[in-house]
Amino acid sequence: MSRHRTRVMSLRVPAIVVAALAAWIAASPAVPAAQRADQNQVHVLPVRGNIYMIVGAGANITAQIGSDGVLLVDSGSGANSEHVIAAIRKLTDRPIRWIINTHFHQDHVGGNGAIANAGESVPQLSIGVGQLFRDAEASAGIVAHENVLKRMSAAETPSDSLPLNTFFLNEEEMFFNGEPVQLIHQANAHTDGDVMVFFRRSDVLATGDLFVTNSYPVIDAAAGGRFDGYLAALNEIVHIAIPEEKQEGGTWVIPGHGRLSDEADVVDVRDTATIVRDRVQALINAGKTLEQVRAAKPSLDHDDRFRSTPEWTPEMFVEAVYRSLAQPAPKPAR
Repeated sequence: MSRHRTRVMSLRVPAIVVAALAAWIAASPAVPAAQRADQNQVHVLPVRGNIYMIVGAGANITAQIGSDGVLLVDSGSGANSEHVIAAIRKLTDRPIRWIINTHFHQDHVGGNGAIANAGESVPQLSIGVGQLFRDAEASAGIVAHENVLKRMSAAETPSDSLPLNTFFLNEEEMFFNGEPVQLIHQANAHTDGDVMVFFRRSDVLATGDLFVTNSYPVIDAAAGGRFDGYLAALNEIVHIAIPEEKQEGGTWVIPGHGRLSDEADVVDVRDTATIVRDRVQALINAGKTLEQVRAAKPSLDHDDRFRSTPEWTPEMFVEAVYRSLAQPAPKPAR
């Protein structure tokens, strides 16, 4: 058997060339940071059939496109709304009819006003989530759980960004572009108003921040979020999703942030969260305080998998798990 040897050659660049290149770069006009951030930032990923995933505008946006028009799940942060609209226009010239908000955080609802104002509602259409209460033809209708409207109103959100079509039950439904669409509320999970949207014919589930792939589950306790509710939501996603073969493919899951996923990806996050939960529970049972639980680092062997930011560190996730287990869940109002 012959043996091949690869020779690696080093390339030495003369100093005069390096200096000339540095001078050319210094003399070139600087590109503003905002412009660099916006350039080619918004991308469209075909998911299945008439369902698309729009990334690069804050939170992931799901678009369902058909003869009735365009239905969006979330609207992004608002910084790139014009690019989102342009991306949709490349797919269809049909009007944007509906925006469903999965919860109230700015990276999911910041584009409501601009994108809704670029669309048109279906006049006097009842879909089980109530009638339109404003000029029905002026803009797209915005739909959300009633807790989202409460929190956005409390934050003095401009009226054209508010979800004026709300529901308060655990599930609502609509029929659009020839497809049943389920709006499934998960109580006290990421927040108190989380909704995931299931496109039944397409077999695509848009989860909002009830499932993300780039960080530990984020629990907004100040907005009614609890770890036990979040874990219940992950289990509900696993219940809805059906794999195609060898636990892969099948139902596509569009997360609030991160990559397109399937049931196996959700199971992976669910199992990690469950392992951390069980470790924290064991420490609580042993009488450990929050500081002692933090010092034990019950998530350490999983921390490298998930991005850590100042806004959400592994320590913050562990604290959210601890507080959810140590404090009983509030009883629902009657």
